[in-house]
Parts: sequence; C-alpha cells; structure tokens
Amino acid sequence: MTERADPDDAGRGSGAGSTDEERWLVVGGRRWPRTDPSLPDDVVAALKSHLGRGRSGVGAAKRRGDDEAVARARERVGLAKHGLGERGPRWWDEPEDARLARAREALRSLDALDASG
Repeated sequence: MTERADPDDAGRGSGAGSTDEERWLVVGGRRWPRTDPSLPDDVVAALKSHLGRGRSGVGAAKRRGDDEAVARARERVGLAKHGLGERGPRWWDEPEDARLARAREALRSLDALDASG
C-alpha cells in the first residue's frame, strides 16, 4: 500500500512542487506512478475498494476460465487506476481540479458498473 502525503506538506495538491519520491513507487527497480496525493481520502478509499474488487475478480475469472468476466474485471481495475492517477496522464502535469474531476468521473463509472451488473 502506498503512503499518502501529509496534508500539512506545502506541496500537497501541487504537482509542480512534488518530488520524484512523491510521484513514483519503485518495486524491483521498476517505477510505478503513485496515487495522486491531492485526492480526498474518501475518494481514494472508494477507488481502492473498486481496485481491490477488480483485481480479485480478475483472479477468480481466470481460475474459472471466463474470458468475458476477466475483461469486465480488468475494466474495473483500469477505471480505478485512472481515477487514482496511477494510469493515464501524469497527475503532476494536470491542474488539481482536473485531477479531482477525473477521479470523481471514474468513481461514477465504477458505481454504474455495480448498478448494471
């Protein structure tokens, strides 16, 4: 699990003031974008819940050999990761209001998946 930035940090919510350590998680020598630290905790928690369910769904569907369910679960993972800022445009290159709008739109799309499925 990635650590969240301290809300009292001067750079919170400002992509321009963030450092490489705040932007990237390094695992096995490979860099992965971190979650956008400017997102509200409730939005992050909801997106991470969807992310966990999506990842679990991928594994379960693979074990069943259900390719359609794998695709649906991967869609959930992708939407959650885009909302968190871990995929798509680099969050530190975008204004904070655009990042929050992207996260909220991803959450609406994910909630709609629950309502339709």
